[in-house]
Amino acid sequence: MLLLVEDEGAVFVSGRVGAREREVTMVGGGGVLLRLVLVLVAALFLVSLLPFCKAEIKHLTIKDDARLLIFFETFGFEVGGVVNITITDVPVTEGDKARMGFFLSTMEDLEPAYTSLERENRDCLLDNPMIHQILTLDQVAAQAQSDSGSSQFSKGINVPAADEYTLFFENCAQLPVTMAVTTSMFNVENGYRDYLPMGQTQLPRLYFTFFLANLVLLGVWIYTCWSQKLSVHRIHVLMGVLVVLKALNMICEAEDKKFVKSTGTPHGWDVAYYIFNFLRGGMLFIVIILIGTGWSFLKPFLQDKEKKVLMIVIPLQIFANAAFIMYDESGMSRKYFFTLKRIFLLLDIICCCAVLFPIVWSIKHLREASHTDGKAARNLVKLMLFRQYYIVVVSYIYFTRIVVFALDTVTIYRYRWVSNFAAEMAALVFYIYTGYKFRPVVHNPYFALDDEEEAAAQEALKDDEFDL
Repeated sequence: MLLLVEDEGAVFVSGRVGAREREVTMVGGGGVLLRLVLVLVAALFLVSLLPFCKAEIKHLTIKDDARLLIFFETFGFEVGGVVNITITDVPVTEGDKARMGFFLSTMEDLEPAYTSLERENRDCLLDNPMIHQILTLDQVAAQAQSDSGSSQFSKGINVPAADEYTLFFENCAQLPVTMAVTTSMFNVENGYRDYLPMGQTQLPRLYFTFFLANLVLLGVWIYTCWSQKLSVHRIHVLMGVLVVLKALNMICEAEDKKFVKSTGTPHGWDVAYYIFNFLRGGMLFIVIILIGTGWSFLKPFLQDKEKKVLMIVIPLQIFANAAFIMYDESGMSRKYFFTLKRIFLLLDIICCCAVLFPIVWSIKHLREASHTDGKAARNLVKLMLFRQYYIVVVSYIYFTRIVVFALDTVTIYRYRWVSNFAAEMAALVFYIYTGYKFRPVVHNPYFALDDEEEAAAQEALKDDEFDL
């Protein structure tokens, strides 16, 4: 029989368990971490093999695509903004090439444009004066004939007014089209090109500011752990690693946006961003799960069901990040763009739900233990802390997955950076709260015990307020 007895915040094994069995149990917790590290390293290697081309100068290839309407990209322009399109390797095909071409339009103009076409019994937006036609494939074919078979055609236009425009390719002939397309969109500010959309030009400074904030947070955490080194557990080390990865993620994103803003390409910083974003995302879920289980500061091992949650969440995070990279890199012009986005959202939601189970199990365990171990006051404090953490985790997930998305949707394009600020601020507040509540101190609330309040605590634990 295995009996777990809590004494001064630690979990000891008593009963018919010998010293060797306790040693195996301790090694088991470390074995899980070792396997998790190996999984993360393998996943990091796979992520590094994925192709990266994140930039505002985009190079896309369309092959045998007969879709009626292809979304390319959306960009917030100021007055004087420029769109450049270069097309190469367009084979000579049969059909009306004048009914195949690129145009620029705001999403608000599309609906009246379609309504106008229906009223006039026409079916091609390229014929509508409400949209801004850039070029058609018959122009490409005409230049190819005049230039003795030249396979490249370029054209640029200035946007008519400041607004958020989307670049489309319409194939009214609905014939398979194959071509290589390079698009370049930028605003001109003080004589310099700005390849970031209006409303996102603030992102390099924003991300660098949060990099500095996370550096400060890391310094405070290191100081706290050093000053209370006798109370430091392995979970506190992982929490510090999480802040390091978050800071590296922020500086890579800041440099990525900085180079894209000035040159249109990230100069390799997108690779570093994706790598650290993947590691940070995986470590965040691991830390939340381990804190929820009470690992290392309440008990030195993980139960089988807790190990299973970890081994489910980590692979899901690998697939979710791979889907995120692929859809973020491919752009809306790819046939599978929206499928990849749905896959990423589904896997991310599954991971968010899975991390709540260990916290619920800990709350349930504490409620049951309060009726048997005679330590109601201590269990009440622990129960309150776990319940608060459960609420904070749910709030963080809801805010970063729902509220931020809604904010990005309803905010006008000039202030699109606000949703990025909200997401990073929520992450920073969540890290600060978690670090404060689970910091390594001698008199941690986990270890608080007031015998005079024991009777009151027993009555409080009888209530249903701690049921989730």
